[in-house]
Amino acid sequence: MTNPMNLSDHAWNTKAWPEGVAHTVDGYHYPIFKFLDDSARDYPNNVFTIFNGASKTYAQVKDSADRIASFLAGKGIGKGDKVAIFLPNLPHFPEILFGILKAGAVAVNCNPVYTPAELNLQLKDSVSKMVFCMDHPVFYPNTVKAIQNTQVETVVVCNIKSYLPKFKGILGSILGKIPKADSHEPGHIMFDDLIAQSQPVPPDIEIDPEKDTAIMLYTGGTTGVPKGAELVHTNFTYDVTALLEYLMLSHGPGKAPEKAYKGGFHTFLGVLPWYHSFGITVALLSAAASGSKLVCIPDPRAGDPPFTEVLKAVQNYKPTIMPAVPTIFVAFTNHPLLDKFDLSSLMGCFSGGAPLPPEVCRQFEEKTGAVIFEGYGLTETSPVISANPTNRETRKIGSIGFPLPGTDVKILDLEDPTKELPQGEDGEVAACGPQVMKGYWKRPDANDEVFVTLDGKRYFLTGDIGHIDEDGYILITDRKKDMIIVGGFNVYPRDVEDIIYTNPKVELCAVVGVPDEKSGETVKAYIKLKEGETATIEEMAAFCKENMAGYKRPRAIELRDEIPVSNIGKVLRRVLRDEETSE
Repeated sequence: MTNPMNLSDHAWNTKAWPEGVAHTVDGYHYPIFKFLDDSARDYPNNVFTIFNGASKTYAQVKDSADRIASFLAGKGIGKGDKVAIFLPNLPHFPEILFGILKAGAVAVNCNPVYTPAELNLQLKDSVSKMVFCMDHPVFYPNTVKAIQNTQVETVVVCNIKSYLPKFKGILGSILGKIPKADSHEPGHIMFDDLIAQSQPVPPDIEIDPEKDTAIMLYTGGTTGVPKGAELVHTNFTYDVTALLEYLMLSHGPGKAPEKAYKGGFHTFLGVLPWYHSFGITVALLSAAASGSKLVCIPDPRAGDPPFTEVLKAVQNYKPTIMPAVPTIFVAFTNHPLLDKFDLSSLMGCFSGGAPLPPEVCRQFEEKTGAVIFEGYGLTETSPVISANPTNRETRKIGSIGFPLPGTDVKILDLEDPTKELPQGEDGEVAACGPQVMKGYWKRPDANDEVFVTLDGKRYFLTGDIGHIDEDGYILITDRKKDMIIVGGFNVYPRDVEDIIYTNPKVELCAVVGVPDEKSGETVKAYIKLKEGETATIEEMAAFCKENMAGYKRPRAIELRDEIPVSNIGKVLRRVLRDEETSE
């Protein structure tokens, strides 16, 4: 057994560290909105947002953000006040986000498809004073219900008509295809009126980027009552800076990997929701920081069959970088019309949010030619902690690579988190770095549960089980709460799922532990077959018997038309477990 890794403050001890990538980064100690201001200064006429064929330049987005900040100040919104965003990935989103931050306020990013009751809880908990929502027959009425008995004083309604090409806006109005609510409540403000009537003069606000909360994201909804993670400006500016340092791509056939070009070369596909940390950091903010284009995809599942519209967007706008969750890669790979679309523009795809099955990675790369590099993080870490090298030569499929420059990761004992485990041994993954949140809003009890001090540094306990292998790569074995104990043996659902995914008939699967009188728990697998495929439970059981150890094998298999996933595409094992225990 080897000793814990010998690490300096900033260097990860591995020979496979990507060539040309520094072990630490600096120069990120500033407010988030500097990303926009710098790109608007350096590339004012470059396109920033693209939506349904219409685009906005960096200068235009900055102008709108400045007007929004001025409007907020006029409404009495100032330092530390909360402003909620109830929007899908519309072009309004970056303007509103940067406008809120320029006013010194805190953006509370909420999932617009939540029920009014769920949104109401977040508004009350965050003490939000204003909401930006979409003009939509469902989203707007839900907002009206959600603000009841809260401290929300102002509602701003965002219609998409002015963000469409002129002919589409006119045609959409005539045909009634532009979504809008049946009516609006008195006093609610239309976004276009706000922009037209405000001056592009943001207030003079002093920001402490190390201490001032910038964005509050709610997390924990899949495991319990959601908690607001308070993320300061440098949580994001560090994470984006470190990501752009780490991202080495070959910008043409036969060319050596180098830092991702800035100033408009790249186009990011906004297929992940921006109310989630993965989407906002790895797509929206990374695009803004690099002066790149950002394609707004409000609903990646749109089309017949589903996901057809996003495939069209890839062909039309030629994105080079796509951050996505594994279920999106699965959807692309298994799309019946995939071969009809040109996806050759894709260069690098960042996978996160859930473990990426190696077979899914192989199939996607084979069909698209892009390289997938898996990363890892949580809402509480803004979110990226680590990533695989962004090339096929040193990437290790199935691992989450190395910590970002300037981040440290330790593997801690599951029973005693003050004890670091030897290299190669499974324990809880803990992270220390500038991307780690300030803490949970009004939840000191929850903070005590997730932070531990080691060698004078504060580490965040991720709740994930993993280890560092002999080459220095970090591997996540599973969520601590998802681990199944069968007759004293630890079974990690991801291990079983990865094997099931090698069956060519399987599109999606989930493995959970269910109660068993003899062994305490037993393994159950839920399997969704690819379109057009057929199989029996007996066939799947035989496949598992042939390919995995006896204690890991599912004792129950259920074939399903659908497997529950979250709004960002994570398979919801908790929902399946709850179904079992409620029966």
